Amino acid sequence: MTEERFIVRHLPDESRYVLIDRGDDGTQSTEIGEESYVDVGDERVLFHTGVSDEYGGQGLGSTLVRAVVEDVIAAGKSIVPVCPYVVAWLPRHPEYQQHVVERRSEHGDAIRARQG
Repeated sequence: MTEERFIVRHLPDESRYVLIDRGDDGTQSTEIGEESYVDVGDERVLFHTGVSDEYGGQGLGSTLVRAVVEDVIAAGKSIVPVCPYVVAWLPRHPEYQQHVVERRSEHGDAIRARQG
């Protein structure tokens, strides 16, 4: 597995990031994972992480979340972990702790509004 094979793209119009498998030769573009979010002011609420079962056990969920967290920080936003994967991932990466905000009721309201 090389870093070039798996890339993360931000799709702001869809309020999500996608994990792409470019294949061994870099010519494919298969979406294999996603991180869905909603913004509440300058806080990005990460509420769903998923990676296709066939790619499980390769550390790709961590690859996805790390890229998302770094992008959120670079955008000047705080991270609100709601997704259980992100909630479990962040304590193992204390270098990001200063950018984490506790979940509040307005975050849940924003998630529900986005989901319809």
